[in-house]
Amino acid sequence: MNNYTRMLLVGACLIAGTGLLLAQTPTDAVMMKQRESCLAVMYDHGKFDEYWEGSKLRTNATIATVHRRTIMPMIAIGIMDNLNLIISTPYVRTKSDEPNGGKLHGAKGFQDLGLVLKYRFLNRETETGQVAVVGALGFSTPMTNYLSDYLPYSLGFGAPEVSGRAIVQYEWKTGFYGRASAAYLWRGETEAERDYYYANGSYYTSWMDVPSAVNFQLVAGKWFFDHSFHVEALYNSTTCLSGDDIRPYNAAQPTNRVEIGQIGLNAQYFFPNIKGVGVLAYYSKFISGRNMGKFTNIGAGVTYQFKI
Repeated sequence: MNNYTRMLLVGACLIAGTGLLLAQTPTDAVMMKQRESCLAVMYDHGKFDEYWEGSKLRTNATIATVHRRTIMPMIAIGIMDNLNLIISTPYVRTKSDEPNGGKLHGAKGFQDLGLVLKYRFLNRETETGQVAVVGALGFSTPMTNYLSDYLPYSLGFGAPEVSGRAIVQYEWKTGFYGRASAAYLWRGETEAERDYYYANGSYYTSWMDVPSAVNFQLVAGKWFFDHSFHVEALYNSTTCLSGDDIRPYNAAQPTNRVEIGQIGLNAQYFFPNIKGVGVLAYYSKFISGRNMGKFTNIGAGVTYQFKI
């Protein structure tokens, strides 16, 4: 069996570790002004038919293609011009093309409640453009008592997560912009429905340590049509700081050391004649990994910005 994608930032404001959302997220430099809010509803479909067992890429021999569909409502609230709160509540459904003789089934339900506070430390105009420095502090925790030790069908890793992120963006007056961010993701323990497991040693307990991780993201993009449409390309990297490898012909588990290299394309459009309404779409794929499904993701969504 193979691994499923880890949710990275506060209940999948990155779907993901798989999806690449637009609107305002914990990884960008977008800020709502005081008393302004942005509501977004996203749909993401991720799938894989290959996975990395350790660093070895293998084909899904028994469960064919694994599908992971996520519907995520989220809202960004402008507490102050330089301080925003983001709340997300993803609903996830997993399944595979093959029923495995009725022995394995997918799962569905709400995953993790995600909360992020974003603060803009600097927003300064220069002769050639605008520079912004933003920090984000996030927390997520499971919304339901889902089974985390059921990979690749599990809804999430079933553990609390605290994240800290630094973001730097420069936008030229021509509309081009570049952004870099780095984050540390601390993760706690998850409880499995067994009292013994092996992870580079024997553990006689139902509690599993979920490895903490570091995340880096690089983005290059451009605005068009008087800031009503933009496209961007990005590279996303996540590396767990500890953990074990999937053993040959064994199931994955939350203790595994996951590594991800991901590329993606995003686009977002704001309707000039429909106040506050926008649409977005994205595509991403994993180009490298460890103990991870080789995901391809597509997604789309609608945003609505309004004043409180």
